[in-house]
Amino acid sequence: MFPVLLRLGPVTLHTYGFMMAVGVACGLWFLYVQGKKHGLEAGRLVDMAFYTILISLLGAKLVLLVGDFSRYVRSPGELLSLARSGGVFQGGLAAGIVFALWYMYRHKMPTWRTADLIVPALALGHGFGRLGCFSAGCCYGRACETALGVTFHNETAHSLTGLPLSSALHPVQLYEALLNFLNFGILFYLLRRKKFDGQVFAFYIINYSLIRYFTEFYRGDHDPDRLYLIHSASPYLSISYPQLFCIIGLVVGVMMFFILKKRKSA
Repeated sequence: MFPVLLRLGPVTLHTYGFMMAVGVACGLWFLYVQGKKHGLEAGRLVDMAFYTILISLLGAKLVLLVGDFSRYVRSPGELLSLARSGGVFQGGLAAGIVFALWYMYRHKMPTWRTADLIVPALALGHGFGRLGCFSAGCCYGRACETALGVTFHNETAHSLTGLPLSSALHPVQLYEALLNFLNFGILFYLLRRKKFDGQVFAFYIINYSLIRYFTEFYRGDHDPDRLYLIHSASPYLSISYPQLFCIIGLVVGVMMFFILKKRKSA
């Protein structure tokens, strides 16, 4: 695709960064509008979201650094690639949740009611981010023998990410983008009809765990340091560590749903 969207003299606009900016802008707009509708202080909500995004980006890159530490020790120059990478989403999600919980406690914001507003915006922004990911050619899929396969020819993307050229690959970034947009629609629907605070947040944890577990089957096995709990010749019989985290997330989300529902009934 097009890792570079625009060049104006010394200024280069990368497609990935542009799509991330679009996702952030849409998410913040959603929070501002819905915050006012749900009786929350919209300005404070947007401030929290902005700072949480920064912390999440740092967390995502930190997990990527730790996970590929041996690679960066061998080639310190590769540290510059962290600036171009979005990092590991689960690491960013964990860091963002911890910071957001602290922020809500610090400013006496209703935790679960606020969390219910945040997660649809998160799914919306994540969808745009994955579109940018596809344009940059990063996080590419494994070889595809069906009509869904896409073939990359961009030398710039190849030099930045190492993705194979001239061979059909699963557009796993588009799979995840579409599923995240679908997740946004489901969460927005639940937000308007929820029975208790925290219900939307619990469904986000459940939904995204299922999304990532599914798309992980189609990720390209291009990282030699990638860790598996179960590694088989067939990707459908393998379980990577991201999928293990998804299983844990699914269990946590289901438990959270029933605990919060029971607390509401009580």
